[in-house]
Amino acid sequence: MTSHRPGVVRLSREERVRQILAAATDEFRSAGFDGASMAAIASRAGIVEGSIYRFFENKATLLTRAIEVWYEEMLETYARELSVITGTRARLRFMVWRHLKTVHDEPEMCSLMFNYVRGSDGYRATEVFRLNSLYTARTLDIVREGIAKGELRDDLDLRLVRDVIYGGVEHRVWGYLRGEGSLDPEVLADSIVDMVMAGIGVADPLVARLSAIEATVCATVAS
Repeated sequence: MTSHRPGVVRLSREERVRQILAAATDEFRSAGFDGASMAAIASRAGIVEGSIYRFFENKATLLTRAIEVWYEEMLETYARELSVITGTRARLRFMVWRHLKTVHDEPEMCSLMFNYVRGSDGYRATEVFRLNSLYTARTLDIVREGIAKGELRDDLDLRLVRDVIYGGVEHRVWGYLRGEGSLDPEVLADSIVDMVMAGIGVADPLVARLSAIEATVCATVAS
């Protein structure tokens, strides 16, 4: 007769990994990387600590995988939301706003990603690096679409456009992640996109003609 331990549920490897990652994500959110422990993660998951090491080498690899899963799910949501937005400015604005909104709503996870995953020696070998590259590439695809439609200048350095957008975003969010001041995703997204579009957008022909006439009149008066 086979003995059976009541209340014990055997999970598949995939289910157990998901369980551990969910517990780890909750623990990292509440305690940070330094404050989190494998024992606390195991307790949240309802398993013995040694079980975690069957799937993850150490706390750092567990954090990296938790961030990868979080980032992957987040980008899938971004893609669905972006798919119904039309117009170059609106699509660029969405990408900037969504980035800022995530930082605003998930400061703990963003801090973990910036400080422990992105700053690690092996960052470029992680799935997070690949996903982040896809995310910024999507923004550049929007710029290319704008160029093709004649809405944006066709002489743009795309890498520079990317650096201006996300360099500006990150410069502003670092203070927020350090607990310095507030962050308004709506206002900041509009400000960043307005400035970027002013530099990369094709000038309105009427506005350009009026500006030329104004310059001519001013030159005539001055002479």
